Amino acid sequence: MKTFIPVDRKKSIHLKIGILLFLLIIAVNHVSGAGVNSIIAKTSALQKSKAGQTYQWSEAEGKEFLRHLRQSITTPEAWKKRADQVASQILQGSDLNPLPDKCPLNPIYGEKRFFAGYQVVNVAFESLPGVYVTGSVYSPTYVKGELPGILSPHGHWPRKEDYGRYRPDVQKRCVAMARMGAIVFSYDMVGYGQLVEFGWRHKHPQTMKLQIWNAIRAIDFMLTLDINPERIAVTGASGGGTQTFHIAAVDPRIHVSVPVVMVSYRHFGGCVCELGMPIHETKDFRTNNVEITACIAPNPLLLVSVGTDATETTPEVEYPFIKYIYGLFGKSEMVENAHLPNDRHGYDYNKRAAVYPFLAKHLDLDLSKVMNPDGTLNEGGIVIEKTKDLYPFDDKHPFPDKAVRNNNDIVWDWRKGLK
Repeated sequence: MKTFIPVDRKKSIHLKIGILLFLLIIAVNHVSGAGVNSIIAKTSALQKSKAGQTYQWSEAEGKEFLRHLRQSITTPEAWKKRADQVASQILQGSDLNPLPDKCPLNPIYGEKRFFAGYQVVNVAFESLPGVYVTGSVYSPTYVKGELPGILSPHGHWPRKEDYGRYRPDVQKRCVAMARMGAIVFSYDMVGYGQLVEFGWRHKHPQTMKLQIWNAIRAIDFMLTLDINPERIAVTGASGGGTQTFHIAAVDPRIHVSVPVVMVSYRHFGGCVCELGMPIHETKDFRTNNVEITACIAPNPLLLVSVGTDATETTPEVEYPFIKYIYGLFGKSEMVENAHLPNDRHGYDYNKRAAVYPFLAKHLDLDLSKVMNPDGTLNEGGIVIEKTKDLYPFDDKHPFPDKAVRNNNDIVWDWRKGLK
């Protein structure tokens, strides 16, 4: 038996739909010029990528934002002004405006380990008094002098057998980039690595703040290693990709950026270190990770994307928008996209094969050290070290008594304690 809606109810429903559409059109049309910073009404139910990543914006919402932004930004000066706004919001939203005072780094080095064409030394330094950043420095053994520097942040791979910067793919890329002639610093995210044993954790409300600050201090540290200050790059995948475009947006000392499988116009991450503080949206400002990534323009940028996660639309959406921004400077050739439609989320063989030539070109590195003439990778002789071999603290280098042992004990305004 069919149910019929009376004519007056039909008219009522049509009227309500018409009003909703009218209001939506007004809201969309409002987003232009200064309206780029306006809030677009959210219209989508929860959606996810093929890899299960949550989309914070709908497809229509994200594309409309980029379209209006593109219409309002028509000169390099306009983009520089917008990029400054985006960078300022990252610092403001993460409670890093003003930036904290910088304390001495006081690095603690372990013993160097020598391998075929490269060496590794573990290190810990203070980003704030007693707050240690832990990592390992990879460098070539065949060349000396002022070398390019590469920051290597890692992503959210928490399984103990496949963990953080200790993963084989992270170690391989660090070794390869060192063999090419760079000094590479691979460092732990907040609450990852050895510091977990002393009480640190990743899921903390201020993780984003400390993680961005640690990256700024990591550049300071690298500049103590005879790094060429005009040739500093950063590259990481997934959550490491987020760290890549965060630091490239806020620190002008980064000259080359290679975020891997993370730049999406509608997915902003899924962790407190990516979403835990209001860097994307306030009542009068809005941005997405495409804009944040483009802040490095017109310096070299490589987007590495795949067809099986939230970066699947990069060739059609994210890359054309960023290329437009670079075109404003007459530098379209400085941004590239390596899209791997059948690859999965990660920084595996195919991604490394795409990244090394880009880094070699823009950092003046020796690609022949890691790639064969036929374009295949030459990763022979790379030693995958055990996790604890990459820890900076041991019997000879104990965890300092003054060290901060958990996230809650950080003192940001540390100079007050000196008065």
